[in-house]
Amino acid sequence: MGHGRDAQQDEPPATALEFNPPDKDVMKKPPRRSDDSLVIGMYVGLATVGIFIVWYTHGSFLGIDLSTDGHTLITYNQLTNWGQCSTWQNFTTSPFTAGSRVGKVKAMTLSLSVLVAIEMFNSLNALFEDGSLFTMPPWVNPWLLLAISMSFGLHFLILYVPVLAHVFSIVPLSFNEWLLVLVVAFPVIIIEEILKFVGRHTSESQTSKATTSKRKSE
Repeated sequence: MGHGRDAQQDEPPATALEFNPPDKDVMKKPPRRSDDSLVIGMYVGLATVGIFIVWYTHGSFLGIDLSTDGHTLITYNQLTNWGQCSTWQNFTTSPFTAGSRVGKVKAMTLSLSVLVAIEMFNSLNALFEDGSLFTMPPWVNPWLLLAISMSFGLHFLILYVPVLAHVFSIVPLSFNEWLLVLVVAFPVIIIEEILKFVGRHTSESQTSKATTSKRKSE
């Protein structure tokens, strides 16, 4: 169910991107390197798994308090060797214990929310093929901002309406947990900006070399 819901949330931003203004000199630019998508994909995997691990193993992260729900913390070694839990000493089994259903659902909800947030941030990245988001504001395409708001709204609806949360096997997140989600998801914008920066300079270098070569041949 989670994958179907995520696909539905991607549809409004994907449709809204059709209203983007065209990039300047778009036909003169070389295609983007295929390994750019690989870099982003690697970060998506790292972020979704990373927040899962952080919730299990940290009471706070980057100054964000994650202990308010009272769940039991475990070590990374315990997390990766869960089958041995019956042999651990001083290990409690409260409702929010990391090994309980509630614990697993909270961790999975955090991972899913990071994935949703990254997809929304990535749709902002897609506003311009090579242009920086910091120099070309996202409101040039108000339809995209509306679509992102709708997608987040749908995610919030499923999270905070008890019947829907039960159907989709997720649980509500606290304010601090949402801070963690945004902190983990936001670097995808920085990574994309770096890739665009490298791409622009590589393109300019290639164009300069081609121009110089052409002049020499003449």
